[in-house]
Amino acid sequence: MDFATWTPPHESAYLAPTVRRSAKILIVGPAGVGKTTFVDTMSEIEPLHTEESLTAASEGVDDLRGTPAKTTTTVALDFGRRTLNEQLVLYLFGTPGQQRFNYLWRTLARGALGAMVLVDTRRPDASFDVMDRVEQLEVPYAIAVNAFDTAPRYPAEELREALDPPPGTPLGVCDARDEPSCNRMLITLVENVLAGAGTTKEHGVSA
Repeated sequence: MDFATWTPPHESAYLAPTVRRSAKILIVGPAGVGKTTFVDTMSEIEPLHTEESLTAASEGVDDLRGTPAKTTTTVALDFGRRTLNEQLVLYLFGTPGQQRFNYLWRTLARGALGAMVLVDTRRPDASFDVMDRVEQLEVPYAIAVNAFDTAPRYPAEELREALDPPPGTPLGVCDARDEPSCNRMLITLVENVLAGAGTTKEHGVSA
């Protein structure tokens, strides 16, 4: 299967008749890192969002460091669909970033093939807890550094040393607003997971 050359049917709400397999992918990261934007960018169908306005009641509870313009937050999930090639479709589940919604993660992670961990280099420490939770759920993952316009740039070697993921964890840079760069990261994640785990239902791929 050639992941890189297949053009998904963006204008259609229906699966292509050639699709034979599906996989669940989590899009995770701290609040404000770009998960909703990533799902919006990559979904070929109208995405589902569960956004609510931030209120004074969340002050002192939610971690909004580095996101002064953020006025809403995901309270359950974001959902989208991406046909990766003529045979494989991905269902994208964006998790809530606020710690008060952590209890939803185990349900959302059930049956997931892998997870895309989005990182903001302006506050990389905010991703440590996210990576710990993904590892506790035993979901393989890739790290995508979201290239915010005002975020500092670091060499991949420095980022890997600072984040300290398990050996072999893919790490790259994307812009959550840019479809080609996000698509490359999804391809990297899926290829890495399938190469290491096979394509069985136990690992989140169903026929």
